Amino acid sequence: MISKLKNIKIIVTAGPTREYLDPVRFISNESSGKMGYAIADLLYHYGADVTLISGPVAIKSSLPIENIVQVKTASEMYDACKNHFDTTAIAIFSAAVADYRPQFQSDCKIKKADQVATVTFIKNVDIAFEFGKLKTDQQIAIGFALETNDIIENATKKCKTKNFNAIVLNSPKEGEGFGFDTNKVAILNNKGKIKFFPLKSKQEVASDIINELIQIL
Repeated sequence: MISKLKNIKIIVTAGPTREYLDPVRFISNESSGKMGYAIADLLYHYGADVTLISGPVAIKSSLPIENIVQVKTASEMYDACKNHFDTTAIAIFSAAVADYRPQFQSDCKIKKADQVATVTFIKNVDIAFEFGKLKTDQQIAIGFALETNDIIENATKKCKTKNFNAIVLNSPKEGEGFGFDTNKVAILNNKGKIKFFPLKSKQEVASDIINELIQIL
């Protein structure tokens, strides 16, 4: 079954993005990138042609350096992904991409002035949604959803609107989400079938996700 992945072109996004206020300050999130890197490394081990598009992380990967595209902002990640949309067979969107960015970015460090500072945000492009609009029946997309409430309802909606073949659900609970070496997930496919998994190492979770991918193939 693993042989199905050999030489298959796959993009994996991983890690956070940084949305800059000025040259030294940015807004980000707690994503470590460990889940995405575990998926990319295992896919590469199975012989897939993997391109890892990574936000700023402190992780070493088994992938050759030329297979890793380093980005910082959501816009940069979108541009990097867009270069592969037409040619990739499978896209796995595990990065925690910022939904918004500051409308204005100062070229200079912002000086402290008033007691209250106001920042206006504008929406970033939704990378997975854009791929979903272009995706053919021969392409596969797997997304992630970190939810705190109405988990199944929100994930089902996201799976449909982003044209995912499957979506991985997790939570920000202790030991299960950002920054930890373990994760506890459920995988919902676009037929409405859901599988629940116990707390495992992220390497084991990566294997579960890839097994689901093979079933889709």
